Amino acid sequence: MNTAVLRTELRLLRREPGALFWMLAFPTLLLVILGSIPAFHEHEAGLGGLRTIDVYVPVTVLLGLIVGGVQAMPQTLTGYREQGILRRMSTTPVRPAALLSAQMVVYAAAALVSALTALLVGRLAFGVRLPEQPFGYVLALVLAVLAALALGAVICALSRTTKIAAAIGSAVFFPAMFCAGVWLPVQAMPDVLARIVGWTPFGAAAEALNRAAAGDWPGWTHLGVLVVWTVLLTAAASRWFRWE
Repeated sequence: MNTAVLRTELRLLRREPGALFWMLAFPTLLLVILGSIPAFHEHEAGLGGLRTIDVYVPVTVLLGLIVGGVQAMPQTLTGYREQGILRRMSTTPVRPAALLSAQMVVYAAAALVSALTALLVGRLAFGVRLPEQPFGYVLALVLAVLAALALGAVICALSRTTKIAAAIGSAVFFPAMFCAGVWLPVQAMPDVLARIVGWTPFGAAAEALNRAAAGDWPGWTHLGVLVVWTVLLTAAASRWFRWE
């Protein structure tokens, strides 16, 4: 990957305050708002003795990568293609693939920074314990980031214009948030619904992060679901993506 392209993409992202807010600040801000609700600090039998704020930390960890992968990255890449930037790059020594790789690295880094911020704020502000199975947590988080980026690549592949990318991204964004547990934590869902959600990439990620946070291994089933989704989405994006 061309480091000059990566540095350029980092500079361009810093000039997008809206994208930075929704990826980096909004998940933590949501956590602070939820943590300000006194009832969310009470231990709930239906959550296995956890507090509501405890189960929302993994949710906010997922929220940043969902925003970056499903909404921000597809619109940026589609804009490059729509403006002919990718076509012009194909005539230079810098191949369009270098730009695609740089975009994925930038948004993956932003997702990881957002996740770390949510974990630290949860710990320092609300006494939420850090993941007791850190290696499993990191593995689940990395796989979730890859799945989100692969999904974003599919959205970009299917979108001829930034308006279409924004529309498809919004249509995917809200179901993704539901599966991640934004409106109802996965632990509080009815058993049938929780099992269905567990077969989606972000539902599986939420389950894996919850298990790792509690000190258990994320579970090979949930990790396997993330791997399968990443492979299938990557294959679909590779088949349908066009540089022009």
